[in-house]
Amino acid sequence: MSFRHEAGIARTPDRQPMKFDLHLHTSRHSPDSETDPFDLLRAARKAGLDGVVLTEHDYLWPEEELEELRAAEPGLVILGGIEVTGRGGDMLVYGITDASTLPRGIGWGDLVKEVHRQGGAAVAAHPNRWGQPFERVVRDSGAAIDGIEVMSNNMDDELRREAQDLLKSYPHYAQLGNSDSHAPWSVGCCCTLFDAEIRTSAELVTAIRARKCRALVNRG
Repeated sequence: MSFRHEAGIARTPDRQPMKFDLHLHTSRHSPDSETDPFDLLRAARKAGLDGVVLTEHDYLWPEEELEELRAAEPGLVILGGIEVTGRGGDMLVYGITDASTLPRGIGWGDLVKEVHRQGGAAVAAHPNRWGQPFERVVRDSGAAIDGIEVMSNNMDDELRREAQDLLKSYPHYAQLGNSDSHAPWSVGCCCTLFDAEIRTSAELVTAIRARKCRALVNRG
């Protein structure tokens, strides 16, 4: 079988890469967001996304509410994650079912251990933002995180360069691109291209851990 490559992601005749935004906030569950959930879905389709992961601050969407959104946009993969306000910085968490074990202020070491215990993946959001000493936090906490966000609407050029440099020191990290959107206009501005079929949180976690993904600025 022959393969074509698009931006480092293998494409086969029977599977197309999937484009996801995995860091999104809505006004329903994040007080600093102005985005109605249904406006977010419309913006995601306009941005050409195949899927979204809603990652509210320290809150995991209930499945019944996610089903409400899926009914409105059946062609879009809609999953729930969480942005945990950890001690040392924010952590994007995927594939968990019990957020009560990840309280605000939890240390990164305990956070990542609990995420992995639940079968999830932990990805550091916007590393080095606000003066965060990312490498020191990782070293001191012993956190075996699964990846880092390397670009988002809230990461300027310098932070994006620093994130790329981190991948040289931590080549086992997955790289994610996201919008970190709090307003409809920014949904999907950066995203992650997956060389995998992703319909469930379990499939998302598997793809992140296998590093079957690449961050990119979304051109639509």
